[in-house]
Amino acid sequence: MKFTTPATTNPIDRLQVIGKPTDRIDGPFKTTGTAPYAYEQHKVAPNAAYGWVVGAGIAKGTIRRIDTRAARAAPGVLAVITHENAGKLAKGKYNTAHLLGGPEIQHYHQAVALIVAETFEQARAAAALLHVEYAPVNGVYDLEAAMNAAGPASKDKAKSTTKVGNFEAAFASAPVKLDATYKTPDQTHAMMEPHASTAVWQGDTLTLYTANQMINWGKKDMARTLGIPEENVRLVSPYIGGGFGGKLFLRSEALLAALGAKAVGRPVKVTLQRALMMNNTTHRPATIQHIRIGATREGRITAIAHESWSGDLPDGGPETAVNQTRLLYAGPNRFTQMRLAVLDLAEGNAMRAPGEAPGMMALEIAMDELAEKLQMDPVTLRIVNDTTVDPEKPGRRFSQRRFVDTLRLGAERFGWNRRNPKPGQVRDGRWLVGYGMAAAFRNNLVMKSAARVRLERDGTVTVETDMTDIGTGTYTIVGQTAAEMLGVPLSRVTVRLGDSAYPVSAGSGGQWGGNSSTAGVYAACVKLRENVAKKLGLDPAHADFSGGMVRAGGKALPLEQASREADVIGEDTMEYGDLDKKYQQSTFGAHFVEVAVDAATAEVRVRRMLAVCAAGRILNPKSARSQVIGAMTMGVGAALMEDLVVDKRAGFFVNHDLAGYEVPVHADIPHQEVVFLDETDPVSSPMKAKGVGELGICGVAAAVANAIYNATGVRVRDYPVTLDKLLPGMPRYA
Repeated sequence: MKFTTPATTNPIDRLQVIGKPTDRIDGPFKTTGTAPYAYEQHKVAPNAAYGWVVGAGIAKGTIRRIDTRAARAAPGVLAVITHENAGKLAKGKYNTAHLLGGPEIQHYHQAVALIVAETFEQARAAAALLHVEYAPVNGVYDLEAAMNAAGPASKDKAKSTTKVGNFEAAFASAPVKLDATYKTPDQTHAMMEPHASTAVWQGDTLTLYTANQMINWGKKDMARTLGIPEENVRLVSPYIGGGFGGKLFLRSEALLAALGAKAVGRPVKVTLQRALMMNNTTHRPATIQHIRIGATREGRITAIAHESWSGDLPDGGPETAVNQTRLLYAGPNRFTQMRLAVLDLAEGNAMRAPGEAPGMMALEIAMDELAEKLQMDPVTLRIVNDTTVDPEKPGRRFSQRRFVDTLRLGAERFGWNRRNPKPGQVRDGRWLVGYGMAAAFRNNLVMKSAARVRLERDGTVTVETDMTDIGTGTYTIVGQTAAEMLGVPLSRVTVRLGDSAYPVSAGSGGQWGGNSSTAGVYAACVKLRENVAKKLGLDPAHADFSGGMVRAGGKALPLEQASREADVIGEDTMEYGDLDKKYQQSTFGAHFVEVAVDAATAEVRVRRMLAVCAAGRILNPKSARSQVIGAMTMGVGAALMEDLVVDKRAGFFVNHDLAGYEVPVHADIPHQEVVFLDETDPVSSPMKAKGVGELGICGVAAAVANAIYNATGVRVRDYPVTLDKLLPGMPRYA
């Protein structure tokens, strides 16, 4: 099925199952510990050996020599895999660095060996006996020092730089100007489940039980890396304990599990120890962002420029921190640019809302600062600069843009009118209290996605797609879609996900997963409805599926009658035309935050948070709310504590575990409220939905930082907002 024109009325619009707050159908398995994660595939690999990954002890250079003799002789050791005996390995399409290093080392903790042993403890002990002799060379690890050498972020100039009008002239003549630089640090995903895989070979065929968000990408890259046919690789990932983009691509533990299992002739399971996750996999790269805004005294933006610098390994990509500035606010004279420096740190890549999350951290403080210069309310400033068209391509309208509605409703619900615009004026005992807000913005992306839906002989429905559930509630919205389309209760639907043997889906990433995967199920259900109607002798064009019955032409027949003799199957792919070129598709929102800052110590406490979101039809309000409050929590972490600290001498992330890399805990997070606007977007998909899981993080950190400024009068432009940055400017304590 091809989606080329805006959706009209369809069976999803009945909203008998879709749109209802529904418990996750995978919840009982996860809460009882019966959901098999990648490292827990005991039934299919009861005799699995254990692998321990050894990471490089330098950030750049070569391996002179690896002495494996002592490790091989250690108790229980079955094999030691290094570049010397791994065979010829290619680099996958989605990897910037080789997953197994040697003799060249491209970054610190790049995998250099796998120890395979009978037990986990034996593998770990033997790893300490491995002796690796390195020849280190100097690398580049400091983004600020590398800024001047940074080049265009893409070979495609239009992706790196955009210009509309004459920014320089308009900025120079603007009566009110803001010119400021903001910094965001390197951050890491810190998901609960580490990267883990269990590899099983049967002859020349590899089955890899792994934690991977994009099954088809992983399958293709594993085949490419090993140099074997794609049909000889099967990836299985039914449950994933968090990803946030860190499990989008094939990682070293998956490749090494496959190599280890091949070497010892039995299944091997490998997990990355937490210390390796920070340096061995991907992270959100640091940015330096220069923002200039010129405005009239009435607050209308006449000139806006946003330049961003980030770094990555050679052939890597940028953090696209200017994305939202190209689309969010009106203004006739515009300039955006991304520059990319070569850094010899671990690969920088996708982390929840790549681009917009760190970009909004800067832009939305800049808007707060501009509002103060104008002596204008920050909400009003944003409303004044709303637009109904793409500011860079005025001929392209937004499919839906209820940004102003989110701002107004949020201000009303939060009690924004109680805010004192003068910083440092509101006290609650020893606490300085402040209000802050920020816009939320994230582009809506759709991806080709397929599914297979089967009406079983007993009248139940089974859905199969290689779509993954990373804790987002995908199982449930996929089941809800099939139930709605076929007119059966959700309890009559079985959902099977995360297996490359199933039709290729959109996968989980980029906020495209929920909308795209359910659209693929919609397409398969349309095909199944046609096949069922024909089997029952009814007109497919007029058949109505509801209450377990199929009705057409005055007849009403039980759905299950169509499959009494044999299963009835519908399989199809949802593909997209050029609606994204005709309409700009985005999601919008507003974040409001109240903080209290200890007047003596500058300790920050977030007291309450509100997010108002406009993100198309909300397929399951219960799990969607869960996604947004999780994103808000991550935003608090980005604002106040998360900082993957670089040792600029040796080139590695120092705080590479959850003891040193701080993330929010329950006590850090207060009351959170989420409001979804009642909205459908027919341009997005037949589901009329959009993504929402990443919208919730965009702007949160800035709202927190703005609230801290309102409480204290201290403006911090270098995240995270920690005590050392607040204390020197705090009001005198009395």
